[in-house]
Amino acid sequence: MHLVRLGDDALVLGQRLCQWITRAPTVEEDLALSNIALDLIGHARTLLTRGGRLDGSGRTEDDLAFTRSEREFTNALLTELPNGDFAVTVARQLAYTHYAVLYYEALAGCADAELAAFGARAAKEVAFHRLHADRWTLRLGRGTAESARRMRRGLERVWPYTGELFDEDDVVRRLAASGTAPSPAPLRPVWERRVAEVVARAGLAVPAPSWQARGGRAGLHTEEFGPLIAELQSVHRQFPGGTW
Repeated sequence: MHLVRLGDDALVLGQRLCQWITRAPTVEEDLALSNIALDLIGHARTLLTRGGRLDGSGRTEDDLAFTRSEREFTNALLTELPNGDFAVTVARQLAYTHYAVLYYEALAGCADAELAAFGARAAKEVAFHRLHADRWTLRLGRGTAESARRMRRGLERVWPYTGELFDEDDVVRRLAASGTAPSPAPLRPVWERRVAEVVARAGLAVPAPSWQARGGRAGLHTEEFGPLIAELQSVHRQFPGGTW
């Protein structure tokens, strides 16, 4: 279950970033976001394949990606937020990449050799995504009054959705106790310090939202999630079993 959650995070965020293709501010940025999306979908393939094997269902990565209903996806709500203004995407990437680097680094130390190897590789890849997000945060925050305003609004838009990344439940606690997979909860103070450093360098402040959105891990999603999944699954549903 936990690996499927992580796989859903990567799959859904990768699908969201794909929506920037041909719409990014520059051709270079179009390619950068496309490559980040490809990395995320690669992570999803590994995690969903392993998750389907370990949960005893025998489901493949394609089964999990293309045949589940909206309620069966367990990604954090942050990853499904609409791209919105480019600054919203940058803010979402800032929050997710700093979290993902920390989590995958912790996963690299787990007792499962296959998962540990994946964690070590994924942490290095996401570190480049984090660098991309850091640079854009600084560029927008230190740019014009308008770019700083948009970056500030982007942070305010996504910050209520960050807390769910660090939630733990009985499944996570049991895996952490056995050394099979780490809990994200202890990583939050480091994450808060690191993102605050970047935001401060950009001349901005980390928002302090009065509410936190949760529900994605339980299959409860935003209203924008349905169209995203419909798009992801459209070819498979139109041509079930098709190959090329």
